[in-house]
Amino acid sequence: MPPQPEPTPSTPTPPTPNRAALSVVLPVRNVAPYLPTMFASLERNLEPEFEFIVIDDGSDDATPKVIEEYSSRLPLRVVRNASAIGLASARNAGLELATGEYVTFLDGDDWIAPGYLLRLTDAIDRLGCDFVRVDHVQVHGRDRVTHRVPEARRSVSLAPRSGIMPVDRHTLVDYPYAWAGAYRRDLGELLRFPAGLHTAEDRPWIWRLHREANSYAAVSLAGVFYRRLVANSLTQIGDERQLHFLDAFAMVLEQVTEEPDVQPKAIRQFLAVLAHQRRTSARFTRPVRRAMIAKARVILATLPPDALYEAMPTDSRSDLLRTLLPPAVRRIGSAA
Repeated sequence: MPPQPEPTPSTPTPPTPNRAALSVVLPVRNVAPYLPTMFASLERNLEPEFEFIVIDDGSDDATPKVIEEYSSRLPLRVVRNASAIGLASARNAGLELATGEYVTFLDGDDWIAPGYLLRLTDAIDRLGCDFVRVDHVQVHGRDRVTHRVPEARRSVSLAPRSGIMPVDRHTLVDYPYAWAGAYRRDLGELLRFPAGLHTAEDRPWIWRLHREANSYAAVSLAGVFYRRLVANSLTQIGDERQLHFLDAFAMVLEQVTEEPDVQPKAIRQFLAVLAHQRRTSARFTRPVRRAMIAKARVILATLPPDALYEAMPTDSRSDLLRTLLPPAVRRIGSAA
């Protein structure tokens, strides 16, 4: 038998770059007093497959110094914005850098329980759905209150649209917190937040997820500790950025214009938030209050009068809203 030629050595396949199983996107701005607690909680969640992406959104306090101190102890990828671009755009910047199969969000003034991120990743991986929503613990001083995902069916894959209705109950679109869950990064554009919004950025975001994703699950896992009423939180500051809630709900209402099955829920939700903003409007300057009323009237005038009339609350909130209603809706009330 003639001698056989030596086999030609094959070119070795280059190793696949390591991918993080979970990307944690952490936008921060002027949270120096709280950031050590968050970073300490991340130390108790370290796994080789996790990456932490910190977006310092133009902080002008000691936040950059705290980040630098912890960079030697944690595998942080840090981006610093020279000036603030807002929470929505900062989260989007973090998403662009993420490499994990899954992504979650955290806020710098909160913290997480030991081992929480691993349990969160295991849950979405095991269930095989597009995203999972989890419980959280609200913190006010020494008080701790657990808030549950408004879904009784736990740890089963569900159709996201099933989490929108009914109108008169607290449902998944009333639980918009981006940090209360994990999401497949290949959802792509569905995970992006409306650029430029400084508040209520999670409202159009959660509506789009529940309208367009394929599957989700609610999981009994309360690992995020959310500080309520932090003094420098934008929700406690009464400047014109607070009016971005109107822009956010205008986006939600536009999404559902051609969807009569869920439009009543979006209208009812907008009216509830608008009533709350009017009730707490003493924190606004007079020009901001006037701007809120004018813009709210413009949005309300775009809604179907019958649907708007049906969505009106019947409790004390109606007194806060009645003067904002278009004449056509008031005529329906008079006729009734």
